[in-house]
Amino acid sequence: SVVGANAAEAATASADARANILKQVTVDSNEVDLNFGTIITGATASTVSVSTGGVGACGTGLVCSGTPTAAGFTINGTSGATVDISVDSSVTLNGPSGTMTAALTSSNSTLVLDGTDSFAVGGTLSVAANQADGAYSGTFSVSVDYQ
Repeated sequence: SVVGANAAEAATASADARANILKQVTVDSNEVDLNFGTIITGATASTVSVSTGGVGACGTGLVCSGTPTAAGFTINGTSGATVDISVDSSVTLNGPSGTMTAALTSSNSTLVLDGTDSFAVGGTLSVAANQADGAYSGTFSVSVDYQ
């Protein structure tokens, strides 16, 4: 006689469901712009730099005055979360009869947030020989995103 097959025993398991909510990350200007100061040009091209700490350096053949400043930004987000910071690689400063370009540097490329944190942007401005006089300005962008 054939013995009837027993019903297979059912197996069960469980898993947890989770979600981690981060508040929207924001970045704002600290009302401090990147300022290379006042520059008197010379007969040769040179550079003027401002560190992310706001320390200026005047290149050979130039005369610099004023108070240099690094641009400042504030980040708000979830404490303990890591963010990536991206800054335009350069900015073009437009004047009344010419342009200049500054290579940009950020004080941080990533930060672990403590609620509100900040970073700075400095740069190196390329000044042409006998650069045309006038007020020069340009705009650059920064972005911050969670990793």
